[in-house]
Amino acid sequence: MRPVFDFGDEVRVIRNVRNDGTFPGLETGQLLVRRGSIGHVRDVGSFLQDQIIYTVHFVDQDRVVGCRQEELIPASDHWVPSLFEFRDRVLARMQLAIYGEVIVDKGDSGEILYVERNRTGGVAYEVRFPGRTLLVPERALEEDTANPGELQRQKLAARALPEEEAEHG
Repeated sequence: MRPVFDFGDEVRVIRNVRNDGTFPGLETGQLLVRRGSIGHVRDVGSFLQDQIIYTVHFVDQDRVVGCRQEELIPASDHWVPSLFEFRDRVLARMQLAIYGEVIVDKGDSGEILYVERNRTGGVAYEVRFPGRTLLVPERALEEDTANPGELQRQKLAARALPEEEAEHG
């Protein structure tokens, strides 16, 4: 068991990191760092002698978080950002059909089950619509702001914060 990263290395987290109950001041399950965020390794340790844990400072969020080795890649590695994440609620921007049969109408709501970043033609998602799961390209989806998932609620709240500060500032 040898560390891949060292003190000062710039890394990218490839999974959303949530509070497992050890991050003070935030509820268990709350998003700490969004996948794709870049940070710097501050320390390397182990957990139960079989897992390497990196203490990573994510400057943009001003958070210091413990990350497992499998959750990190070098920041310089290829990364494809996505508009949506697991459990986000989305709407179909258009009718979706298989062999000419309309399966999903424009405006139907679904939930992201999986993000496929490395597909030819761009990001696609496995989306659960009522009665069917489909692989849908990103351009065919939009955010369901009327029925957001947990991560979307946090993103919407973060977007509203600067507006509120401007109104009160």
